[in-house]
Amino acid sequence: MLRVMTWNIRTGGRDGDGHDRRDAIVEVINAQRPDVLALQELRGFDAEVLAGFADRLGLRPHLARSCLGQPVAVLVRPPLRTLAAGSLRRPFHHAAARVVLATDAGPLTVLGTHLNPYSGGWRRIEVDWLARAVRRAAGGLVLLGGDLNALDPATDHAGRLDRLPPAYRRRHLRRDGRTVDTRAVAVLLGAGLVDLYRAAGGPDEADGLTVPTRHGGAEFAGMRLDYLLGTPALAARTRDCRVVRGGASDHASDHYPVLAEVALDPA
Repeated sequence: MLRVMTWNIRTGGRDGDGHDRRDAIVEVINAQRPDVLALQELRGFDAEVLAGFADRLGLRPHLARSCLGQPVAVLVRPPLRTLAAGSLRRPFHHAAARVVLATDAGPLTVLGTHLNPYSGGWRRIEVDWLARAVRRAAGGLVLLGGDLNALDPATDHAGRLDRLPPAYRRRHLRRDGRTVDTRAVAVLLGAGLVDLYRAAGGPDEADGLTVPTRHGGAEFAGMRLDYLLGTPALAARTRDCRVVRGGASDHASDHYPVLAEVALDPA
């Protein structure tokens, strides 16, 4: 059984006032022991820094650098073997990593990403690139994890968005200023991916919210922005998917991690 997790750790685990949250981040990750971990907002993480961080977790890192925003990474726990690794060569606001792993059911392609936080139009372009990567993946097992900065099309978001200041509310509205923008997630679902939280019978909408935590986040109003999505073949193997709450996860970042268990084993 593989445990897969995605988490936006906020500005590399350090705040502007110098507060360092990295020990709390390590505590949360080590408590969950994911076999595959997609991390976002790795500000200040070059290959050497990421390698030292990964050593604390017993994981092997694959970094995707960013030209405009912050790097992302996919980290893998041995004995999982990496067959291929690299970045999607598209101008993402942040980045997208692609790692292919050997499993007992064939290759598992993992896409770890962080979409544009400011523009629904740019998110729409970025998910087209991701959808192409999904279609090109060998075999039927694909996992996409990350902070999509996007709302899902199956939920009524109007009430929560009304509580946001206008500058933050605009991030989630179409150009008319009224229509909630759920295009990014809708495109990925339309490309054949399955929302693993819903597929695994996530308890209810409130339990699925990933922001904000007690660390704060004025730009959030109780939202699900972080997702684990998979092809139908992967969704059929998903046994559980939940948001990790409590303990250090309440203050280690402004996002909660999302964790799933998938019936796969290393090859």
